[in-house]
Amino acid sequence: MTALTISPISAEDTLPLRHSVLWPDKPFDFVRVPDDDLGYHVGGFVEGQLVSVISLFVNEQTAVARFRKFATHPDFQSQGIGTQLLNHVIDQARQAGASELWCDARLTAAAFYQRFGMQADGEVFYKGPIAYSRFVLKL
Repeated sequence: MTALTISPISAEDTLPLRHSVLWPDKPFDFVRVPDDDLGYHVGGFVEGQLVSVISLFVNEQTAVARFRKFATHPDFQSQGIGTQLLNHVIDQARQAGASELWCDARLTAAAFYQRFGMQADGEVFYKGPIAYSRFVLKL
């Protein structure tokens, strides 16, 4: 595994990586989330370079957490960085009292999420040409 430092970052700090990895063909503002100011944003750094981002949103009333806009720079994928970030977010969701964690996952990443015990829940849907499904983890 690559040596990684995980640190809280601002929502604004997530945007360039979100855009370049997830939706490079869309306008920059497309990767903003309406409640970004309410999220817990985490960055993964390798030698000081931000290479992965993920954003966690916890609804304390329902004890349900959701992560969004999980992106790792292509040069750093398949090195365990995403695994470390997702494990960190799972721990944060538990510490926040969440009993469930979910995301809308691209089907191309389904096997990755299944390794964490996440299960597909519901029908496949599309955002543009990209197939997604909701994946859920009981905490």
